[in-house]
Amino acid sequence: MQIGVNVPNFAPGTDPEVLRQWAQTVEGLGFDLLMVSDHIAVTPDVAEQYPAPFYEPFTTLSWLAGVTRRVRLGTTVLIVPYRHPLLTARMAANLNRLSGGRLVLGVGVGWAQQEFEALGVPFRQRGALTNEYLGAMCDAWRNTDDYDTGAIPIWVGGNSDAGMRRAVRLGDAWHPLRFTPGWLATAAGRLKATADELGRPVPALAPRIALRETREPITDPDRLAGVGTIEQIIADIDQIRLLGAETVLLDPFNGDLTEIRQPERAWQTLAAVAAHHKSQEDR
Repeated sequence: MQIGVNVPNFAPGTDPEVLRQWAQTVEGLGFDLLMVSDHIAVTPDVAEQYPAPFYEPFTTLSWLAGVTRRVRLGTTVLIVPYRHPLLTARMAANLNRLSGGRLVLGVGVGWAQQEFEALGVPFRQRGALTNEYLGAMCDAWRNTDDYDTGAIPIWVGGNSDAGMRRAVRLGDAWHPLRFTPGWLATAAGRLKATADELGRPVPALAPRIALRETREPITDPDRLAGVGTIEQIIADIDQIRLLGAETVLLDPFNGDLTEIRQPERAWQTLAAVAAHHKSQEDR
């Protein structure tokens, strides 16, 4: 199983140098994947959780491709209805080509109604638009003379049944976000049942979990996977590995904006996870 990191690309304290340090830390620790989030218009509903400045993902990843060499680069998740599908197809293909085939396109339908309104995109049609646009993007990429790219993995986000069905129909992997430790085992069974129902292959598992280390164990039954002592975090990752996940993405942003300015604590936790992961690979 590969391990990736969701790098904060928003909020005061984020700037090009901090993003560079994040990228070089993630790659230097041996992680396999670096992903960033997506918003275009920082409307009040967005700003409440992800305040400005917000670095647009394609621009940011293109720049980070130039300061890294090995780590894969991706979106968690690109809001598909925000952009014309041919524009997204073009930018994704160019980024994949320029980075040496390192792009992973995590996608989702979005949630910020005010942002949809600011962009002139109908909020209630976001699911149907996502399905339509993903199909158009895949059709465009088949013209390899024009788009000049190899395969771009599509990870479909969304913990709902609709997201799961979209992943089975249109994705290479299902990318659920933030859940309790026992939830994924049950959800993986539902994913297989959905794939069997639709007569499709079961997409790979590529979940995103929280990453927040505490001094004392968290005993709350609603504890999110990835939150707790380093032993609890590692146990959560090992459980996901045993479920056959292809990749797990660690998200160090837990709503505390002061941590954006002080990433060193997250880097220490990531170093401990990386050391454990390396020991697992060496066995």
